[in-house]
Amino acid sequence: MAATDFKDYYSVLGVNKSASADDIKRAYRKLARKYHPDLNPGDKVAEAKFKDVNEAYEVLSDTDKRRKYDQFGQYWKQAGNAGGWSGGAGAAGANFDNFDFGRYGSFDEFINELLGRFGSNAPGGTPGGAGYGTRTRTRQTDPGGFGFGNYSRGQTPGGQDIESPITLTFAEAFHGVQQNLNLGSEVIKVRIPPGAKPNSRIRVRGKGSMDPFTKQRGDLYLIVKLKPHPIFTFDGEQLSCEIPITPDEAVLGGKIEVPTPDGPVSMNIPTGIRSGQTLRLRGKGWPTPKGQRGDQMVTVVITPPKTISAVEREYYEKLRANRSYNPRQHLSSVSL
Repeated sequence: MAATDFKDYYSVLGVNKSASADDIKRAYRKLARKYHPDLNPGDKVAEAKFKDVNEAYEVLSDTDKRRKYDQFGQYWKQAGNAGGWSGGAGAAGANFDNFDFGRYGSFDEFINELLGRFGSNAPGGTPGGAGYGTRTRTRQTDPGGFGFGNYSRGQTPGGQDIESPITLTFAEAFHGVQQNLNLGSEVIKVRIPPGAKPNSRIRVRGKGSMDPFTKQRGDLYLIVKLKPHPIFTFDGEQLSCEIPITPDEAVLGGKIEVPTPDGPVSMNIPTGIRSGQTLRLRGKGWPTPKGQRGDQMVTVVITPPKTISAVEREYYEKLRANRSYNPRQHLSSVSL
């Protein structure tokens, strides 16, 4: 990757490097809604930003990927797969903490200098040489463009399991889908079962890399990624969504319509509910491996209107003048 192609994922999400996982999730949800293609039809700029936001969240929401990204910067993908060189004590005792990877024009330059620097100390090495003796460094490639690529030491290609992400919509993951995958030399049909969750692994037997000697193939593992949805998201293992309610609905309670994967259902809002409180819709969530349904979590957000009519203003003023409840009463004696 050229230095000019590097994306600062923290800047994309508008957070700093010390941001917590919750900060990153909140920023992602806000931007994903803002730039979602369904809300910006035909807007190429919004579409590009939506892809960047999704890409940034995929990395920064994953603890291991974020750690590699923080250390290796633009070369985090390559370095993260480079025979275990992911920071700390690496090959021949090499320590990569605080290493400046930005000065290399490519990952190959980094590897070449690294092998020369530590060659004399590596097992089977010679002074100034590559330092790995009879060991080889090979790269599995992805002929179908699915993102395969795994550097390994002391191995020859073939007979290995390989992984590749597969991106689905929420609808495809919920209902299941059959897709054709191009592996370069062949096109295979893959059936994704209903209820595939983010980061779940789907095994396709005998479609990994081939051993050139035994002619046997490993397995292909598809890692499920979901395209952002304007309403639904996952909170851990649970399907969740945020639903706005009005101030009077929060005070008086009542029934509201809530979207679910099956369509809208009626949900009871208890009297005096707080903004940010989460309710449960039993049996309306994501399919389980046993064919049952999980629960859907609904977080309510009290949303006051930005503009009101003259009649509404009159009644709001009457409420303010006659209000008996003071939510800040307990703060009157606070001081330092």
